[in-house]
Amino acid sequence: MSSTHIVLVGAGSASFGPSLLGDLFLHAEHLRNSRVCLVDVDEQALHLMARYATRLNRAFGEPFRLEATTDHREVLPGAHVVFVSVAVNRLETWKLDWQIPLRHGVRHVLGENGGPGGLSHALRNIPLVLQIARDVQRLAPQALLVNFTNPLSRVCMALDRYAQVQFVGLSHHIAHGYALVNQVLQLVPTPAQRHLPDRATLAAIRSRLRLRAAGLNHFSFILEMRDPHTGEDLYPRFRTALAQMPPNFELMSRRLMDVFGLFCASGDLHAGEYISFAAETQPLCGFDFRTHEAHRARLRETLQQLADEPDDARVRQHVQPSIEHAVDVALGWLGLAEQSEDALNLRNNGRIAHLPAEAIVETPGQVIHNQLIGEAIGDMLPRGLAAIMHREVEIQSLVVEAAVKGDRNAALQALLLDPHIHSYAQATHLLEDLLRAQAAYLPQFA
Repeated sequence: MSSTHIVLVGAGSASFGPSLLGDLFLHAEHLRNSRVCLVDVDEQALHLMARYATRLNRAFGEPFRLEATTDHREVLPGAHVVFVSVAVNRLETWKLDWQIPLRHGVRHVLGENGGPGGLSHALRNIPLVLQIARDVQRLAPQALLVNFTNPLSRVCMALDRYAQVQFVGLSHHIAHGYALVNQVLQLVPTPAQRHLPDRATLAAIRSRLRLRAAGLNHFSFILEMRDPHTGEDLYPRFRTALAQMPPNFELMSRRLMDVFGLFCASGDLHAGEYISFAAETQPLCGFDFRTHEAHRARLRETLQQLADEPDDARVRQHVQPSIEHAVDVALGWLGLAEQSEDALNLRNNGRIAHLPAEAIVETPGQVIHNQLIGEAIGDMLPRGLAAIMHREVEIQSLVVEAAVKGDRNAALQALLLDPHIHSYAQATHLLEDLLRAQAAYLPQFA
């Protein structure tokens, strides 16, 4: 499709840019002659990613027409797919979102998608993504906006409510579910200490195991686990094997399964952001910022080396399929392939019973030319889990209003509904400290 036009907003991201570029080049046979535009407000990061993309383009036989800019509006007109992975000074602001609630006695984990940290994340990132979405609405109304920005459910709810764009939220945490179940059932040998499987390992696991999960992003539950060849229900075998795992293995998810009957697809870490007792089973150490920053530094060095690498074969050898499905979804949207996906984040509209229509839910689904079709699972979620999710959806709705309108009362209501908050004084003082600490990034509250 020589007319295909793809935009990557946030292309300078160390976690987003290289993996998405790699997947685009690995699918170059479907996308040859496409216009691929890299966008990032960080000029230094953008320059590095543009050099890397140019080197890939040469190594793969010049399949794409590449552009780079700091202003997404310059390259949006005519776009068919717009990938968005942006955040406001992500790591430094996240550290405050983690530390400030702790000082107020909030025992929370991660502080990114749920809890008071998730509130603060959303207040910063929702206006940023909404502005991009409104520019897509104006300049590329036919485009699909693929959102990676966290808190993903809250950002997508804002897109649904305040921007007239086609969108989908994507997350790779279903891959973590496959890795966890495989670790218990020992179906496929995997490298020790690997948090997420690579694409080849995930494919090997999926040849032995098929999961069907649904819920909210980072809080979805495995409805079915089956042998893809025989259809055998593997849940009984999983429960038996899980009982033999070390006592501290995914303890919170085990407790939830004991009570509600289903295992959490994303495991303890992110799911703990929505559970009041998560700190009973997880250390209060937060995100490993130091290791992540060291990884980013190593990755930048690798990209610089590859940008200068004279051997095309070595450059191509470095590019491996990622576990992300963004390019697969794009191919489905463009009508180049019908895609069945394990996890699409879309407006509920009745697909999960007991949750509001406007909830952003994560279910399996299909992507067929200009269509996103989420699977209806009805009432397969136990009512208790649905009740936890329903409360979270109401919190998300209040957070969206607070982020868009600068509404302090909506933000306070969201905190008072949050399971991590235990007093009115705690909520009010915490909110004031978060808004004061992040004031430079929250003009809507000025």
